[in-house]
Amino acid sequence: MQDWLVTGGPPEPERVMAPDSTSRVLLAATSRALRGRDCADLAYLPLLTRFRGAPEPVRRAAVARAGTRAALAPPQVAEVDVEAVARWIVDHYPRRDYPGVVIGSPHGAAVHLATALGVPWLPAGFEISVQWPGGAVDDPARALAHGSRVAPGLLAANPAAIAVRQVHDPAGRGVLAGATLTLFVRWSRLPDAYRGFLRDRLAPATPVLLLRDARTWPVLDAGGGHTFQVGAPGSGLDAAELRCHSDLFDRVLRSVGGDGARWDPPAASCPDAYAEHGIDPGLETSLRDWLAGAGRPLHRVLFTRPDALSAATADVYRLWLRAAGKSGDRAVVECGRQLDPWQVVRAGLVPYWCENATRRSVAGAELWLAGSSAFSSVDVLPDPPGMASPVLAGLPQWRAAASFGRRRGAVDRLAARGYPTSAVPTRHATEVLRNQPYDLPAPQRLRIVDALTGLRDSGTQQGLLIC
Repeated sequence: MQDWLVTGGPPEPERVMAPDSTSRVLLAATSRALRGRDCADLAYLPLLTRFRGAPEPVRRAAVARAGTRAALAPPQVAEVDVEAVARWIVDHYPRRDYPGVVIGSPHGAAVHLATALGVPWLPAGFEISVQWPGGAVDDPARALAHGSRVAPGLLAANPAAIAVRQVHDPAGRGVLAGATLTLFVRWSRLPDAYRGFLRDRLAPATPVLLLRDARTWPVLDAGGGHTFQVGAPGSGLDAAELRCHSDLFDRVLRSVGGDGARWDPPAASCPDAYAEHGIDPGLETSLRDWLAGAGRPLHRVLFTRPDALSAATADVYRLWLRAAGKSGDRAVVECGRQLDPWQVVRAGLVPYWCENATRRSVAGAELWLAGSSAFSSVDVLPDPPGMASPVLAGLPQWRAAASFGRRRGAVDRLAARGYPTSAVPTRHATEVLRNQPYDLPAPQRLRIVDALTGLRDSGTQQGLLIC
């Protein structure tokens, strides 16, 4: 019997880019918005939210099997063509001239900015899920060993084009962390497909906006362009809690079927490396050099807290709406894959995006709402992660965010009904936002110079760096 599933032949790009990844849903949402479409056809259910109602041990086993079926077999990883993936990404967008482009880290605010600007969003990398036969959520050392057998083939097949960051995160991926490996593939030079897009689809002298997640995390350099990371900044835990067996992490590990007594992560060699959603320095250098030769300006936005970019983008939207004669008085708090940038613009809403459903992420939304001029209504769209965990926001915290609505505050009922394990696809956010009153016509396209001014005015004090 084989240890993994092999389908034969190089994997197609749509199978390479992990369907559960944030980048994938953000790419789908942006490309639809630029076509004047909403996300009503995005019916994918994240793996962790499936098999609801089964006894927990049975559900964990079923989710692990589903994750294995969806992941690439280890031999297929060495056949991945990252240029083919870049072409597949670019082909999501209509073939026409654009007034710019947003490139960078996955973040819902990047999608909302791109939609307001009328430009594409191109990710600085993508995520691959790889089968891990006999894996365990509480054995990061064995995850590294398996990754060290898989990653070199991917790097050798795409020489000098990528760097690979392996992440073992039981808090964020639950039982899937014991059934599959997660590889974040980051371009270390500008892909040819991106070069062609910049050359052929941008109007002359139009700018490029680079959004860079500058969060840091302890990392082990496994050599040859392969690095290894235990946990992640968005997990709701600090790096020290994963290494010192904190009570909170032990409870998280038990909630996904692990045992803290077996947890022994490899020591990090780089205590302050950029985390998994960071941009490889080689890509930024390559992009800067190409743009200088083409006479196009580059603007960079760096953030060390995702809530800072969410807050500043929401403030930019409010100013943009009011400049168009609209009230800018209704807010929507989105989360994870629960977003629809086209419906947000159609309804004239001010969008704030939470990275996930952790307490820390929702607290960022509460702080922004508390510090903003009051909104007449606040709609909240939680994204149930598919597992119970002590790091997650409870429904009372989501309701507290909604309570900032002066006349109306609402937490989506369907998401709340089975929270945090219920299954809610992206199209559900579309259905909710379609019920918002129309506020048409949509404002004239936001100019990049105005977006940068707004981000600088609102975000500098929150830690955004615009240069």
